[in-house]
Amino acid sequence: QYFAGYCYFSGTIKNEKLAFEYFEKSANKNFSRGQSEIGYFYGHGIGIKKDLKKAFYWYEKAASNGNIIAIWNLGLCYENGIGVEKDYNKAFKLYKQLAEEGDLDGLAMLGYCYSYGIGTNINKQKAFELYQKSANLGDETAQYNHILAQTYVGECYQYGYGTIKNEKLAFQYYEKVANKDFANGQLRIGYLYYNGIGIKKDLKKSIYWYEKAANNGNIMAMHNLGKCYLNGEGVEKDYNKAFELFKQSAEEGYLRATTMLGYCYENGTGIEIDHQKAFELYQKSANLGSMIAQYNLGLMYEYGKGLTKDIDQAIYWYEKSANQ
Repeated sequence: QYFAGYCYFSGTIKNEKLAFEYFEKSANKNFSRGQSEIGYFYGHGIGIKKDLKKAFYWYEKAASNGNIIAIWNLGLCYENGIGVEKDYNKAFKLYKQLAEEGDLDGLAMLGYCYSYGIGTNINKQKAFELYQKSANLGDETAQYNHILAQTYVGECYQYGYGTIKNEKLAFQYYEKVANKDFANGQLRIGYLYYNGIGIKKDLKKSIYWYEKAANNGNIMAMHNLGKCYLNGEGVEKDYNKAFELFKQSAEEGYLRATTMLGYCYENGTGIEIDHQKAFELYQKSANLGSMIAQYNLGLMYEYGKGLTKDIDQAIYWYEKSANQ
């Protein structure tokens, strides 16, 4: 029944509702792989209405039966509050359980917990050791978090987290994951080329990697690429492209891009001047803590751009910006 469900889900004749029905039959017979699949289907609304509480229920059932994928997903549920209240301690214990069984994803996520103090105290050295172990295990077809671990090893070498700073090694690790079409690695390699960190500065190569990352949906890369088009760095100036990239990144919630979009509206960069729109965007970013937006908002209040002059408000925002 499980394999019938698998065929309907992944085979040539797809039928997600039938796949769900067969997985459900196997799940109700206490087959852990079926329980894990049912959790995934509920979690993503595949063949059935999305129900995060039911997803959690089935992940928990499968995890109690020793299913590795379910233990991983259950950890994510506790970490992010998916179908259950957030519980970082439980998430940590589940990732630790996976790591102790030698699972690459578990090793990477346990390292992440030690990096950011999720369910445990921050321990950068321990995080580095776990990232390195996960990154160096497995083969080229390894799982997503094996690639993520390689990225974090690069980060540890770049900034000296838990190990001796080595920017050349950082570049090598980022390059590995960038060549596997991992957007975060592509962003980082673009950044290193842009700044000449661990490699000779090369703006054209920076543009190449920012474009790859942006095309893969990385919002920071969209912003960085927009700035390159704005300033003509590694590419000819193109205000229209800069505006579109800032807009795309801002719509996905990237704070710096929201500020830059405000700049475009204020100065007529790739779009007609609209001081009211600029004010709204700066205000949004300023309220979320952007130092640059706070300063620009102060300028707008001081000079009455798109609103009535208000020196008290100008001083307020200048002070907010200065105190960061």
